[in-house]
Amino acid sequence: MRDLATEFEAERGRLLAVAHRMLGSRSEAEDAVQETWLRYAGALADPAARAEIRELSAWLTTTCARICLDVLRSARVRREAYRGQWLPEPIVSPLDAVPPTDGYAPDPAERAVRSDQVGTALLVVLEQLAPEQRVAFVLHDVFAVPFARVAEVLGTTEVAARQLASRARRAVSAPDLPRHTAQPAEQRRVIAAFVAATESGELDALLRVLAPDVVFIGDSNGHFPAARRPVVGADAVGRFALGLFGRAGRYTNAVRARPVLVDGVLGLQIETVYADGRPLRMVTAFAVDQGRVTGIFNQLNPEKVADLPPLGDDETWPPRW
Repeated sequence: MRDLATEFEAERGRLLAVAHRMLGSRSEAEDAVQETWLRYAGALADPAARAEIRELSAWLTTTCARICLDVLRSARVRREAYRGQWLPEPIVSPLDAVPPTDGYAPDPAERAVRSDQVGTALLVVLEQLAPEQRVAFVLHDVFAVPFARVAEVLGTTEVAARQLASRARRAVSAPDLPRHTAQPAEQRRVIAAFVAATESGELDALLRVLAPDVVFIGDSNGHFPAARRPVVGADAVGRFALGLFGRAGRYTNAVRARPVLVDGVLGLQIETVYADGRPLRMVTAFAVDQGRVTGIFNQLNPEKVADLPPLGDDETWPPRW
């Protein structure tokens, strides 16, 4: 059993990356990886059965992907009853972490392939795909799993698996979706300008850093007020952002903020106290393209940010970069 555990632990990080990209939830991804371990230990504890597995990594990936596919199919039903908009559970890490981290594959080739769409923006787009499309896209386009194995996971033909990935690829690349291509230095410059504009209260200043087709999505699952539909367009998003972030400047002593990496991309962790006395914790992710914000993703569902470390008294609003 010790040998089994050692072999599995060597694969855990990659399996977690696969599962998180498929499910958009860290807790669900961890559950999927744990279920993969249980199936591995149960099926391969017999040395004879273990010897039949020629590629352990491939077997674990296939098993984990099948588990994720089942979760995605059931999640469709659960999320139809969700109150308001749904956003993925954010993976938050310090600025000095090397993105992508904590749930993202560390391989440089994988980072290069998806460098234009690391972050919450990609996970939001993936959520719009059918479960089979999402699995095919993540396995093949993100983790370079051969289509023959993708077909095995999906229980279909290799031709059908290629078609599923192709449809997903077109959906992910659609021109009307939030784009994220900015490198860290540009992300910092644009988000700092966004914060400064909201602090000034000047809509014109804010419009200069928002893309014309920018989209704002907020997820609170009914715990706090949030737009029930995406806010779309620079003018609408600008006015909405001034109402949301502009208030922070009037309550400087009550608002704390820290620049962080959200799913490997620069964002903000914010804490304050709601009007009824409840603590409000918020993680805001951004998509940035050609010097402008194309997407703002505001996660304030307490169930999805409960495990974040608290902010210090010196981490005030506006955030220090």
